Amino acid sequence: MSRFSRAKKNHLQTVEGRRSVLESIRADRKIQKILLYKNIEKGKYLKEIIHTAETKNIEIIYCQSDELDKQSHTKKHQGIIAVVEDPKYHKLNDILDNISDSKNSLFIMLDGIQDPQNFGAISRTADAISVESIIIPERRSVSISPGSIRASSGALEHIKVCRVTNLNNSIKELKLRGFTIYGLDGKSSDIYADIKFELKSVIVIGSEGKGISDLVKKNCDHLVSIPMSGRVESLNASVSASIVMYDYFMKIHAKKH
Repeated sequence: MSRFSRAKKNHLQTVEGRRSVLESIRADRKIQKILLYKNIEKGKYLKEIIHTAETKNIEIIYCQSDELDKQSHTKKHQGIIAVVEDPKYHKLNDILDNISDSKNSLFIMLDGIQDPQNFGAISRTADAISVESIIIPERRSVSISPGSIRASSGALEHIKVCRVTNLNNSIKELKLRGFTIYGLDGKSSDIYADIKFELKSVIVIGSEGKGISDLVKKNCDHLVSIPMSGRVESLNASVSASIVMYDYFMKIHAKKH
């Protein structure tokens, strides 16, 4: 691969933007090289990136802005792009095997989410409250991509993402392991704030247009809604997810103190 060929071959992808590249380095993602705008202003993130890259013997290539534009998938690279190995997805059973019975654990399951911006925003909140894992289906779904990593401000580098063949089979496995499944459904008469979350919980988030699929909805233990009084029909998926995630976090945190 030439030094400026696009990173789609050889199981490589790009991470773009200062914060995202920094989080990739902090997470020990395997980085092949870093492309850096030759006249970039060196703020605190850049100083740490350059110092750590040099310490880890990561190649830094200084280049023109138009060369970065050609490499960029998001067009918001802030003058820096890291060429990294494709992300490694985790196996659900491996994560479950390492969770103790007494530990509170929250999983987020995404059903039909296809917008990388939503995935990134959900991941950022998930990292903020130490979610155990995010579960996504292999088909018709978002993935760990340059756009979703950038939208998460690099938080996706620190989250265990499981990519599964069938969400309903995963729900069955989670139930066998003692998890309670809560699905967000705008038509439910049960308000999320009135729910007593179990220590081991899964929150299922559907797309803004279609919501949770019928079979996934059927397999949930509880369906909850977020009350609204305005004219819009629904909230952004990432906003809905954040509201319910923090409700879980505050209720479980209160139990501990």
